[in-house]
Amino acid sequence: MSDGTHVDRPTTGLIHHGYTAPAGFDAVPLGIHKASTVLFKDVASLRARDWKHKTGYTYGLHGTPTTFTLEERIATLEGGLQCLLAPSGLAAIAMVDLALLRAGDEVLLPNNVYGPSRELARSMLADLGVAHRVYDPMAPQSLADAIGPATRLVWIEAPGSVTMEFPDLRALTAICRERRVRSALDNTWGAGLAFDAFACGADVSMQALTKFPSGGADVLMGSVVTRDDALHQQIKLAHMRLGLGVGANDAEFVLRSLPTLALRYAAQDRAARELAAWWQRRTEVAQVLHPAMAESPGHAHWASHCSAAAGLFSVVFDARFEAKRVDAFVDALRLFGIGYSWAGPMSLVVPYDLGALRDRAGQGTLVRFSLGFEAVGDLIADCEQALQSLGA
Repeated sequence: MSDGTHVDRPTTGLIHHGYTAPAGFDAVPLGIHKASTVLFKDVASLRARDWKHKTGYTYGLHGTPTTFTLEERIATLEGGLQCLLAPSGLAAIAMVDLALLRAGDEVLLPNNVYGPSRELARSMLADLGVAHRVYDPMAPQSLADAIGPATRLVWIEAPGSVTMEFPDLRALTAICRERRVRSALDNTWGAGLAFDAFACGADVSMQALTKFPSGGADVLMGSVVTRDDALHQQIKLAHMRLGLGVGANDAEFVLRSLPTLALRYAAQDRAARELAAWWQRRTEVAQVLHPAMAESPGHAHWASHCSAAAGLFSVVFDARFEAKRVDAFVDALRLFGIGYSWAGPMSLVVPYDLGALRDRAGQGTLVRFSLGFEAVGDLIADCEQALQSLGA
């Protein structure tokens, strides 16, 4: 061994090797730390180490230099003070629910909520004795009327999942504050760029880092950001008890992508607006749902809250086109992948039954478009050729 210590067998020497690389290596990429076990210099250090605050390391699940760095950067991005990472956006939602809700409590969900969040409330939360009700996010009085003595948490979507309605965030969070109920905002669409969740009054900002912060369609991860330390510690206890953690390589991918986040967000925003404007001129569709468009529900709220919009929008096909014909249009697209998620390099498309999503049966089939980085002219040409299948 390089420190002169003698061992009899080479296998032991390979594990207990005395060489340490010199300090001072400085580069643009961060060093990536992968570990489950964290070593302590002695028993006293082991017993004294605190996992609840970022003053040291106890176990890989509770944080490494890599995950601590990512947490701090996401907190800064969103204007928060603390951040916790989870293996997916849905895991982050579940962590908030399980941290803040107990048997006998109630959670309120917007009627345009992310589908798996509603399913979580209908199944596991119900099994734990937590009730849920739905409110109309586009009518703040609906939320005020829904809050009852058992309400402990209100989820808000901005904009609504798939149907893209943009609510009056300040009005909704003001109602929550007046009634002393926590508000949690799904800020995946905004990505910490389009608007400031905390300036809009939210207590918790959740993101699926799977989307814009990653940007590569190759990572699953979620985050929960807060500005109140007591609230953060409450959620962190749930994080620990649930054993939630993220892999160092996944954290590395997100850290590598963050410097280009604003550039990618802006490029996909521009592309989506251009394609959405093209769809507005098409007679095959009844409505284009994009918060930055004047005809889209909640546009005035978007204009008062936001400085940008994500590369995401939906079109509602005219009711004369039955669902199987719209499916044929989707199948005929050549440049759009058919798949869930968004914000990656490839443009994606998914058809939805509008009546199953909202109480709007009989109003046509909805198709959601997520813009990647293909040339918009090529995407328009692709949509145009695929439209021929509607008449087939």
